[in-house]
Amino acid sequence: METNIKLRVSQIEKSFPGVKALDKIDFAVKKGTVHVLCGENGAGKSTLMKIINGIYQPDSGQIFIDEKPVKINNPMQAKNLGISMIFQELNYVPEMTVEENVFLGNLPVNKFGKVNWKEVRERTKALLEAENLPYSPTTLLKDLTVSDIQMLEIIKAVSNKSEIIIMDEPTSAITLKEVEKLFQKIRELKARGVSIIYISHKLDEIFQIADEITVFRDGTVVDSRPKDQLDIETVISLMVGRKLTNTYPKEEAPIGENLLEVENLNSTGVFYDVNFHVKKGEIVGFAGLVGAGRTEVMRALFGLDPITSGNVKIKGKKVNIKKVKDSIENGMVMLSEDRRRYGIIPMRSVKENTTISDLKKVFYRFRNHSNVERKIVSEMFKTLKVKTPTLETVIASLSGGNQQKVLLAKWMLRNPDILILDEPTRGIDVGAKYEIYKLMNGFVQEGKAVIMVSSELPELIGMCDRIYVMSKGTITGELKREEFSQELIMKYATGTLTSNEVK
Repeated sequence: METNIKLRVSQIEKSFPGVKALDKIDFAVKKGTVHVLCGENGAGKSTLMKIINGIYQPDSGQIFIDEKPVKINNPMQAKNLGISMIFQELNYVPEMTVEENVFLGNLPVNKFGKVNWKEVRERTKALLEAENLPYSPTTLLKDLTVSDIQMLEIIKAVSNKSEIIIMDEPTSAITLKEVEKLFQKIRELKARGVSIIYISHKLDEIFQIADEITVFRDGTVVDSRPKDQLDIETVISLMVGRKLTNTYPKEEAPIGENLLEVENLNSTGVFYDVNFHVKKGEIVGFAGLVGAGRTEVMRALFGLDPITSGNVKIKGKKVNIKKVKDSIENGMVMLSEDRRRYGIIPMRSVKENTTISDLKKVFYRFRNHSNVERKIVSEMFKTLKVKTPTLETVIASLSGGNQQKVLLAKWMLRNPDILILDEPTRGIDVGAKYEIYKLMNGFVQEGKAVIMVSSELPELIGMCDRIYVMSKGTITGELKREEFSQELIMKYATGTLTSNEVK
């Protein structure tokens, strides 16, 4: 038995109604190392981490810390044992301030038992300054981006001085600059002897940071080795149980007339003079750095945020989008980047989350036709390969990738003409990404159109027919497929090049 093992689990099993999530899992993390877990969505990675963090209880098996057996009944016990966890799905209260979030569950009190807000403010300020984060302790979380909130969660875990830190997709919503900052923080933690369990689907990223890699598939460990004994192709093959011959399965589709035309679109203080078009059969990408205005433009088109001025035409007809209903009724739908806040209804079933977009299909003649509803949803889930124990399963209990596919099913039920996908593959494994790309191909083959906002440049280059690039609230460039390159996109994204300069 190695003496430098910090955390070890032995023969862990866990079942949920209709599915065995973990089957006799053996896994160990050494002191001062980064141990990466890979696997498709639903493979069991997050379930095991929730057991280690005390959120779930195993059906059988044992957990050891420093080779001493422990029973972890809840997250507070895990914290007392030196375990912190950063979750893939950001659970936060929008009306909470930064300082309340940082010290949630750990508020310092004075001798009278009252919260010492002065200490909270001072410690939060010091933490924000140390990490070079440009916002105030009193800033509300609803005024921050997903990226900002993700960085706060990382800082909160690090500030707890934990000996074991679990990071579940910590870079899914942060910029490349912030990723390097996180990696530097991880290196510092390793030097202090902290053990890190790191879950990520970004395979190029994990080979930068991992010491060891364990691959999960269908609730079992299929391989576990030092990083130097593996490569990306081997890891992918182990994850999906087969070789993926083409990461981006782009297919050509007949290009038709304009489906969407956006002319001089403005939203005061957010974006300005946005002009673009999308044709039938096209997948059109939107690239840009965080804060460039890509998401804000899409939210305005979908009726979530106000449009100050400009024209929107769908199928040549001018439309007035003031609310989400206007967009949906004109055949344009949107999958939000923040599925927890704007997508799923966490405590409702996967069936209800799917049919809510078009209740007329299942609710007519004054009653809900449950047999029709089950048939519709079952067919959708078969097409999208959604993994769920039953149609009545609460959506919050599914993996992030399967939640995303349920949301896609919801909008496919509307049979839209234009599908806006904002970071559609964030936090999703390579197998599920492949399925979503195939769905996009099938969608545009029918003479429809996809707008894809993504921070993953290889994804945009691999799947799009054209790419618009945004910087500081406006479109700075438009690239055709033969012009695609990461370097050129970054020049437009940083504002060092604009379309006027190349014409």
